[in-house]
Amino acid sequence: MVKAVLPEVYPELLKGIKVRVRSAQYTALHAVNRELIGLYWDIGRMIVEQQNGDTWGKAVVERLAADLRDEFPGMQGFSAQNLWYMRQLYSEYCSKPNLQPLVGEISWSKNLIIMARCKDDLQREFYIKMTRKFGWSKNVLIHHIENQSYEKTLLGQTNFDKTLPDNIRSQAKLALKDEYTFDFLELGEEHSERELERALIGRIEHFLREMGGNFSFLGSQYRLLVSDKEYFIDLLLFHRRLQCLVAVELKISEFQPEYIGKMQFYLAVLDDMVRMPHENPSIGIILCKTKDRIIVEYALKNSGKPIGVGEYKIVSKLPKDLRGQLPTTEQIEVLLRDEW
Repeated sequence: MVKAVLPEVYPELLKGIKVRVRSAQYTALHAVNRELIGLYWDIGRMIVEQQNGDTWGKAVVERLAADLRDEFPGMQGFSAQNLWYMRQLYSEYCSKPNLQPLVGEISWSKNLIIMARCKDDLQREFYIKMTRKFGWSKNVLIHHIENQSYEKTLLGQTNFDKTLPDNIRSQAKLALKDEYTFDFLELGEEHSERELERALIGRIEHFLREMGGNFSFLGSQYRLLVSDKEYFIDLLLFHRRLQCLVAVELKISEFQPEYIGKMQFYLAVLDDMVRMPHENPSIGIILCKTKDRIIVEYALKNSGKPIGVGEYKIVSKLPKDLRGQLPTTEQIEVLLRDEW
């Protein structure tokens, strides 16, 4: 068999078609999912309307489930338990204008996880939107809920309001957390910064997942050369959605104000020597073992570069004294609305 001679543009043609096919597959799957959730929503609505204040017994729903399975033998999802879930979905979201249009954006199983594990409306909105944006699997979604990503994100300490342009400010604030949980590391309570760095690089996939999604790893001990002197950034990442470099400094001690000055220096050099023309300003993340929130606020107050300060924990636990410090309902709603 004579092998055909392919034109030079063939690889580019194949690449373009593959991208288009995958895009069509995703669009089709998304449309199917929206239609399925819409069906479940309507079934839940009809059950609620027909009940009209009466309390149906278990037998009625079980009979309805059996009849639907007989009529549509090729369709899954008509168990009695699932019908109760459909009723619950409609009952809990029908009067919630912020949540109602979002349920079709994620799969049925992920809706059930959020509905069961999150009782606050804004918390549910946050996890639905983050699942949709980052493509979280069920296990990743459960991980973020159990590690309290909602609370830790809204408590985040940054100076982004005055250092980042409007078009990426909300996205950046939701991309950083107040506390990161590295429970996937095999580290003792006492460890060096270098040991922490090596451990994170060794479990890079878990690290990037804990960072929240859309981060790519560019290097460790990233070298900067300024006036014939070498400087090294602990970890350099790139955030695809924000289109910016992200410098991460690891500190095994309590936060110190001088950390801000060093990070400002790194960001200035990155912006001048590394950042591409189309990219947004570089962002810095300082991860410390502990921090005093008041000291962090003062340290960030006059900083001209976008910096966030967070804590890392080997075991996750949100301090009780921070539970009352979440932003107001109105502030959270504005943040989530701008992001979407």
